[in-house]
Amino acid sequence: MRAARLIKLVLLLQSRTSMTGSELARQLEVSERTVARDVLALSEAGVPVYADRGRSGGYRLIGGYRTRLTGLGRTEAEALFLSGVPSALREMGLADAASAARLKVSAALRPELHDAGANAAQRFHLDAPGWWQPADPPELLPAIADAVWDDRWMTARYLRRDTEVERELEPYGLVLKAGVWYLAARADGQFRIYRVDRFTAVTAGEDRFLRSETFDLPDFWERQAEEFTRSLLRERVRLRLSAEGLRRLPYVTERAAALEAVASAGPPDGRGLTTVTLRVESVDVAYEQLLALGPEAEVLEPLPLRQRFADAVARGAELYR
Repeated sequence: MRAARLIKLVLLLQSRTSMTGSELARQLEVSERTVARDVLALSEAGVPVYADRGRSGGYRLIGGYRTRLTGLGRTEAEALFLSGVPSALREMGLADAASAARLKVSAALRPELHDAGANAAQRFHLDAPGWWQPADPPELLPAIADAVWDDRWMTARYLRRDTEVERELEPYGLVLKAGVWYLAARADGQFRIYRVDRFTAVTAGEDRFLRSETFDLPDFWERQAEEFTRSLLRERVRLRLSAEGLRRLPYVTERAAALEAVASAGPPDGRGLTTVTLRVESVDVAYEQLLALGPEAEVLEPLPLRQRFADAVARGAELYR
């Protein structure tokens, strides 16, 4: 544990001109007294660490000293490719590996490029979870992530509706969608998607499975997401939309369905209104979504939905009379 911390301390100093004791303590998650002891140990081992005294003092390496301890391990290399998604790394338990990988890359750069990582971090940040969603990661996510990285068979208990089932899974990959984690896994020869927060127990075995060479996680997820979306859109609604209503339709309903409806619509009528047929999840969902269009949309069918809008308009007119 201490050896790893000493290496990290050297890499930190190698990637920067100078660092204060408090900065090193914060990065290493130790006390400043521990930093001072570690610096002394490095000096005794022949690493030329110099301490500048005074208010603006700190620690630095003398004479352009550079360590050769910059080779990436497998876990660090894999974590590095996820370093643009810090929340995902933390939730999967890979934050330390990514930090070590970034330090090694930074230490291997020429001195004039040492600020490249900081510059990029200040100019791009990915906030994966959606607004107003709980940020707590699923409790079993780190264990599942370990099985995914190591290609190990996994015995899992999973809530399917109100029933708990047990499955033997080949965990192929994890997907973070709008703050929700999903597992792509093969069970009984079929690839399926499982929501991670619905797992109640997970045990990874010692045996490894042989990954399919043709499996492509981004492509599989895209196809599954499209099929899932289509499976939800069981109802159809006919609308008469103004030009503004046409423009706003993809922003208030499922985007692919809205674009499909607009593309298949005929030309506007004499009043500039366009009639479209829109696939929706349900009449209730359509009511909630299409209310956002206000007077830019007129529901034609089904008649019960049209009546709900007529009632809503009447109540609104009464309120603002």
